[in-house]
This record gives sequence, C-alpha cells and structure tokens, in this order.
Amino acid sequence: MAETRIPAEKRTEFGKGAARRIRRDAKIPAVVYGHGEAPLHVTLPGHATMLALKHSNALLDIDLGDAQHLVLPKDVQRDPIRGFIEHVDLIVVRRGEKVTVDVPLHVTGEAAAGTVVQQELTTVSVETEATHIPDSVEVSVEGLEAGTQIPASQVALPEGTTLSTDPEALVVVISAQATAEQAEAELEALEAEAGIVREESTTEETDEAPAAESTES
Repeated sequence: MAETRIPAEKRTEFGKGAARRIRRDAKIPAVVYGHGEAPLHVTLPGHATMLALKHSNALLDIDLGDAQHLVLPKDVQRDPIRGFIEHVDLIVVRRGEKVTVDVPLHVTGEAAAGTVVQQELTTVSVETEATHIPDSVEVSVEGLEAGTQIPASQVALPEGTTLSTDPEALVVVISAQATAEQAEAELEALEAEAGIVREESTTEETDEAPAAESTES
C-alpha cells in the first residue's frame, strides 16, 4: 500500500471548544502515539485526510516540517448524522515492522447454478508488514456446488502475510437455492415463531345469482 503524505501542524489548544474551532477551519484534530513516545497532538487538513481515510488501513506519512511520522489510523470518530471526521487516533509504525490489521474480503466468481452464496465474514485479520498491507484479499467461488464451505485457512494471502483470524472460521457457505415451497414453509415457520396469524377469508362464494327485485307497474 502506497504512503499518503499529509501535512500537519502541532496544536497546543485542547478541549471541546478548541476542537470545534479546528473543525470550523475545515481541519481535523488528531493524536499520534505509539512506540513509547509521548502522545503528539496535531491538526490535519480536512479534505486530504478524508480522502486518504476512504481506504482501509491507510498508511499515512504525517509531515510536521521538522519531523515525519509513519502512522496507521487506529480510531476514526465520525459525526453520526453528517458523517464528517471529528477526530483521529494515529498509531506510529516502523518500516519492516509487523502489524495485525483487518483487511476487506471480496468474493469473486459464480457458484454453480441453483446455489446461494452466503458470505460469513467481510474482513479477515492478518499479520503483515506495515508498509505492505494488502488493500483486500479474495476468495473464489467459481463453479462451487451446494454444500461447499470455505474456512479462513483456504483464503489465499499475499507473500509475507499470515492469517490471524481463526483458521476454522467459515468465510463462505454455498447452499442450494430454496424452492418456492421451501420458501413458503420457512416464511410460515417464521410467522408462527413471531406469533403472526394469517387471516383467512370468511366470504362464501356462490354460483347463485341474487334474486331480482320485483316491481309493480
């Protein structure tokens, strides 16, 4: 994964008021820590940081002018309504250092006809060099038949990357597609479990036409 250079400034103001002022200037308050160093409070440019953190496990080169820090995002706090970044915790890493991170898992290919692919895990935990974190890993279901189960141990990983997730954890399960009758039976079972009672029609149908009303001239 390529490094993204982020220019930063040291900050000396703290607290909610200071954080609000930083955000009003389209910047983000952050803390850099790790490797026994004292926490370093910095301000990051909002737009550049937001773009960088769209990628999972973004490797950032925090440039303070007189010093640089290679970091990974540890915790990103976002506004629950508008989604903008409110604060970032960044952990220092060293080149060649091994780190444990969660990487996205993508399913590729088409399973056999008449099957359903159920993805049990969307990420897997791996140990890898901080400067060689894979963007994602893939598992293929091409042509797999119903009844196939793929554990984490069968996920292909890049060279130098090892699995930290439980090797027996299920990643993908291939099952037979339910028939209309099976789907209806499952729905009825779920409704019964939830206490839902279907209403039956009480209107009786008849072939007899209603008697015509007689009128007198």
